[in-house]
Amino acid sequence: MPESDSPVKKQRSEKSRPSVFWVLAGILVPIGSMLARFRIVDAEKLPRSGAFILAPNHYSEIDPVMMGMVAWKLGRLPRFLAKESLFRVPVAGWFLRRSGQVPVSRGGNARGAAPLEVAQKIVDEGQIVVIYPEGSLTRDPDMWPMRGKAGAARMALEHDIPVIPMAHWGTQQVMARYAKKISWFPRKTIDVKIGDPVDLSAFRGRPLDNATLTEATAVIMDAITALLEDLRGEKAPAQRWDPSQHNQKETGRFDG
Repeated sequence: MPESDSPVKKQRSEKSRPSVFWVLAGILVPIGSMLARFRIVDAEKLPRSGAFILAPNHYSEIDPVMMGMVAWKLGRLPRFLAKESLFRVPVAGWFLRRSGQVPVSRGGNARGAAPLEVAQKIVDEGQIVVIYPEGSLTRDPDMWPMRGKAGAARMALEHDIPVIPMAHWGTQQVMARYAKKISWFPRKTIDVKIGDPVDLSAFRGRPLDNATLTEATAVIMDAITALLEDLRGEKAPAQRWDPSQHNQKETGRFDG
């Protein structure tokens, strides 16, 4: 998009400020660029400032690296909810802490900072947080988004943070679902599409009970799925995959 000719001083982007992200980007971006090129549709829909939740689909363990690169390319510093155990890994744990990643226990509770404090920090500092509403790699056999969990909807409604849906397709060519190895050659293409903020106005002012959060989460998942349908050029199943109906665990590896 063309830049404004207004004499008002432009806000510096997060990316322009020295931080540990420069080190991470210096390591990961060249490697990621060797693995894949990105074709980003509607990149202008990703806000260049202000707090929001970025909600992508999830089907490969390398998704966070690739979607983090997309956020970086568009001028935002990606912060993820990361497994608490990763923060205990030497060197990696230091980078996670210094870059503002959020430790989450297997039970889903942020530790080291209460969930409300994490959300308030995002609001106060105009940051973004990447939350995978599915909570784990999709169990859907054809890798369509499965049933979502309520974390993104709860944070959005409690703190009036926009949810920006995003879909991507092609990451599975770099690293297949549950694979332990990366496919380096040939270089892959990852298609990404960013959507408009999810309209959660119907849920604002309602008690944040299970019914409200379930409905709001479904709206978020619908938005992500619609974007993925556009990228794949096909329709998703009429009923979203629910692991509990197929005797599947929702965490850990699954070889079905």
